[in-house]
Amino acid sequence: MNWDEEVDVLVAGSGGGLCGAYTAAREGLTVAVVEATGEFGGTTAYSGGGGLWFPCNPVLRRAGVDDTLDDALTYFRAVVGDRTPAELQETYVCRGGAVIEYLEQDDSFSFEVFPWPDYFGKAPKARLDGKRHIVPTPLRADRLGALSDSVRGPLATDRLGAERPRTLIGGRALIGRFLLGLSKYPNASLRLNTALDELIVEDGTVTGAVVEREGVRTAIRARRGIILAAGGFEGNEELRERYGVPGTARDTMGPWGNVGRAHQAAITIGADTDLMDQAWWSPGMIHPDGRAAFALWFTGGLFVNQDGVRFVDESAPYDRVGREIIDQMRSGATTLPYWMIYDDTTGVVPPVQATNVPMVEPEKYEAAGLWHTAQTIEQLAALIGVPGQALVATVERFNELAERGHDEDFGRGDEAYDRAFSEGRSPLVPLGAGPYHAAAFGISDLGTKGGLRTDVAARVLTASGEPIPGLYAAGNTMAAVSGTVYPGGGNPIGASVLFSHLAALDLLAR
Repeated sequence: MNWDEEVDVLVAGSGGGLCGAYTAAREGLTVAVVEATGEFGGTTAYSGGGGLWFPCNPVLRRAGVDDTLDDALTYFRAVVGDRTPAELQETYVCRGGAVIEYLEQDDSFSFEVFPWPDYFGKAPKARLDGKRHIVPTPLRADRLGALSDSVRGPLATDRLGAERPRTLIGGRALIGRFLLGLSKYPNASLRLNTALDELIVEDGTVTGAVVEREGVRTAIRARRGIILAAGGFEGNEELRERYGVPGTARDTMGPWGNVGRAHQAAITIGADTDLMDQAWWSPGMIHPDGRAAFALWFTGGLFVNQDGVRFVDESAPYDRVGREIIDQMRSGATTLPYWMIYDDTTGVVPPVQATNVPMVEPEKYEAAGLWHTAQTIEQLAALIGVPGQALVATVERFNELAERGHDEDFGRGDEAYDRAFSEGRSPLVPLGAGPYHAAAFGISDLGTKGGLRTDVAARVLTASGEPIPGLYAAGNTMAAVSGTVYPGGGNPIGASVLFSHLAALDLLAR
């Protein structure tokens, strides 16, 4: 092979997988990060919190949290079951704290406790106070210098053209801190608009890759190995259809560059995959551009289907709500759009406090037929095309349950997460007097979670379970350690950070 250049480690992707690049560079290896788009951060940069689900990490210990790894592992295994290997689950739960300890040795990194209840509050050893979750502290953009304009997001900027804030928060702060850390090491290079296109195998070992920038292909030898952390394939409609991923590329929250090129390159050389029909789901409020975008933190309202009937716990964790919607769609019980019905407490604007993509002017939703207003429930039903008597009965039943303070039908408010946005009060809020409103919702996702099957060192495996020498995967390019569930906020980013870090540590031993 005629190589154009050589490094020790090549990292494809610039989201949570930057932890692998940072680890390798800090330990003295030469590193090249290739990012297919014009901005760093991947889906991680769009995360509102940038959270990490790492039980018993140093930040939590300093705060006096009394959790144990045994309890956390009991919870995780109870929720995930045997869908993924037990040793992979144990690695995720038990080794995240060490990553935070490693990062905090560098003043580029700073974290704080951000309580976020586990998503299965009735599972054994669930942490209802949310103290398995931390977030990066905000970062002033000027600390990054010229790099600050290269951090993806926020969504208000990318989709609506809003000015970028001068302080990075959430996922953008995490990406910014990794970039800040990497900037200390001249042995690390960062390349935008450069996509990994092909993996090179020599004598059974991945020795490098061909990357493409503006039509120019460059062969890069990776003496130690390659870490694939290039996100999912949620933006590739053809792959979504091939693997049976519900929803559409239009409605994903992943950035446009997440089209599965790293997946395909690895599959071509014999990598095994798992969970390829899975994603991180959520309800999606439909915006005037026609796209459904991840929405949570509902302070009122209820969801109804095309029959005017309520069908789900609206306040449940978003992935669980999304999966119920998908199950209903598959059975034909619910079609898109479904509707949020609400009273005039917040005016025409839906009682949704976290839309992720900011709302625009109400008249644009109304002109697009996405928001409707009527003086009575019967009139509202006619506007959204659902049976009037059924919708009246649904609202009456909902109000009856709200007055009792217990949702006998769907359990809204029965778990800690349901009450996370209402200061512990019941999220069952009865609809008052008219006028009444309806807002259209669909299904969104935070990215696909199917990918390359790996071992506990993040080494990519073949179908026979043998590691492919020189090839590693993390983040949404890796088959999710959580299987078909979403155990807690910060699980996707946490797994990306941890397994890219473990990959770098394994590379050091090569």
